Amino acid sequence: MREAARAGAQGGREAEISLLFGRWRPHPAAPGRKLRPEGSTGPKPPGRREGVRRDVCPRQMSAGSSSPQAEGAPPPTRCKFFSLTETPEDYTLMVDEEGFKELPPSEYLQVAEATWLVLNVSSHSGAATAVQAAGVTKIARSVITPLAEHHVSVLMLSTYQTDFILVREQDLSVVIHTLAQEFDIYREVGGEPVPVARDESSNGFPRAQHAGPSPTVHPVQSPQNRFCVLTLDPETLPAIATTLIDVLFYSHSAPKEAASGSPEPSSIPFFAFSLIEGYISIVMDAETQKKFPSDLLLTSSSGELWRMVRIGGQPLGFDECGIVAQIAGPLAAADISAYYISTFNFDHALVSTVDWGT
Repeated sequence: MREAARAGAQGGREAEISLLFGRWRPHPAAPGRKLRPEGSTGPKPPGRREGVRRDVCPRQMSAGSSSPQAEGAPPPTRCKFFSLTETPEDYTLMVDEEGFKELPPSEYLQVAEATWLVLNVSSHSGAATAVQAAGVTKIARSVITPLAEHHVSVLMLSTYQTDFILVREQDLSVVIHTLAQEFDIYREVGGEPVPVARDESSNGFPRAQHAGPSPTVHPVQSPQNRFCVLTLDPETLPAIATTLIDVLFYSHSAPKEAASGSPEPSSIPFFAFSLIEGYISIVMDAETQKKFPSDLLLTSSSGELWRMVRIGGQPLGFDECGIVAQIAGPLAAADISAYYISTFNFDHALVSTVDWGT
């Protein structure tokens, strides 16, 4: 699944580059900042498709924590962007505006003040149907590092299918001016991409002015968990719903202590589930995966496992710039593919166990 991102990082600039954006907001449940299995005959999981041209799309969303559903069958959701991540500190929920409206009021829900735009970079070939997401390794130099240099704070959400860059709506003018020379930029209106000219970037958005100190170098931890990155046919979601709820909310276990003298925990609880535009992505510990039916979860043919780098000794906040770039830049320089998941308190990078020594 990550072969495309790995190969793309070695190549030169694409023939044509573009960007698309839309809206959202982030929330957590606690204070802070926020393929196919071997032998399977099931459907091939949606993956990154080959292509040449790149573009980026933003959409609007929200982030926070959820509370119990009211009794009775709920009406069908209109939410198109849903992500729930469990960490040792809290749950981080990222939803679009429709999903945010559906959240019931709760004293346990802490909502980030800013509204965020979702940027998605993808590659296109001449064929209209061929699209390949570029991956966090490939976009490190072209998107993440330039935004950090212009003091734009970003969050990242990697899924099985693609990678999303989240920027505050107030920073949109800076984002467009920073990336316009490398990308064709589109805004999603009514589900359709509409071109945005560089001189239109301030139309309806305040022009942000940025100046700040160099980014802080944060401590990192490397728990001993091995993680799986999986997808699922949406039609089979009801078959694992009970297990999914149990793993997320009831089967909690305290982090295991490392060997004597080691500052790192041997493992931490971490589980990420997203349902975005009909595509499901799950990141879970390899031990947790054993609780699910093996014939329903789909992964890459290699079945590779991933190690985590957890960034931050204390909650990171939403204002600091350059946190993602500090991790993604060196990985890109070494041509190492990675997943990156930001949460309300900390950031998490996942690197293949094959590349872990590098």
